[in-house]
Amino acid sequence: MRAGLTGRADIMRREPVSRRGDSAALARLPRLRDVSRPMERPLRIAMISNPRSHRNGKDCRPDEIADHEIMTAAPDTRVALELALGDFAARRVDVIIINGGDGTVRDVITAARRVYAGPLPKFAILPSGKTNAIAIDLGVSSDITLPALVEVIRAGKVRERAPLEISRDGSDMPELSGFLFGAGAFVKATALAQHTHRFGAFDGLAVALSLFASIGQTMFGSKQRGWRAGDEMTIAGDADMHGSFYLLLCSTLDRLPLRLKPFGGLGDGMKLLAIDAPPRQMIRRVPMLLAGVRNAAMERAGYRHRAAGQLNIRLDGDFILDGETYPGGDLTLRRGAPLRFVVTG
Repeated sequence: MRAGLTGRADIMRREPVSRRGDSAALARLPRLRDVSRPMERPLRIAMISNPRSHRNGKDCRPDEIADHEIMTAAPDTRVALELALGDFAARRVDVIIINGGDGTVRDVITAARRVYAGPLPKFAILPSGKTNAIAIDLGVSSDITLPALVEVIRAGKVRERAPLEISRDGSDMPELSGFLFGAGAFVKATALAQHTHRFGAFDGLAVALSLFASIGQTMFGSKQRGWRAGDEMTIAGDADMHGSFYLLLCSTLDRLPLRLKPFGGLGDGMKLLAIDAPPRQMIRRVPMLLAGVRNAAMERAGYRHRAAGQLNIRLDGDFILDGETYPGGDLTLRRGAPLRFVVTG
């Protein structure tokens, strides 16, 4: 997580109202207790911020919140992030606001799995990154402010999303948790997206530009090298594939930016798209693929869709998880336990 302040959880609150008064008068007041209605403790909210996120700092001042205490942290290392989350766990935080983009969400939920021994708190997303696919999937507006988000938290509506969990070499302990995994051409397309960010393109515009650039690179490239050549992969578990693949994509999200539907309406759970290399009939098939078409003709053309609970993948090349590049190898992808996210509607 590329954030950075102290990594220490600080509590910001308004000055408490003075309780000093006439002690004698207070002593004469009757002490009543309604045993039928146990006292509810105030909602405890914390916020993890990534100060390097694209839009961070906008409407992110906890002193604007009149009726809540907000614990805040802006860690700049994994250790600092885990310490901050440990402090939140000790304080029994109910909701953690993640102030950042997809990468910040990935880092927070990965660390939370390590830190929390019991159930995780609810999460709320304040989208401020270059890409915010998870917020889009949950229906969280890109221009929501912190005060508005706190009101949404008060309303209490929650939607569950199960992340992908990635472990290596048969380990039972997930190394990473996230929502959008990709390999092959997806690695190169992500690098193109980083270039579009430098020219001021973010979110849907960055996706569109990198998509068109990727198609162009693929169509006019060589079959023996470059984009069309693909990467060697072996996929086992709930799917059985081996060979050279142009692209591998896996996610548990229901909606993607620009309303793209590459998984063909497979529904809930972990979804897989694998495209043979070199890709065939791109001019005809890619628009169908992105519109959600999934049928036998697409399968015969090398555009393969699978629903899966667990996949064992051997990659010679790198892979992407929520915008970050990681080295390949022998990986296990599985659908993790659902997380609770606060949503607006």
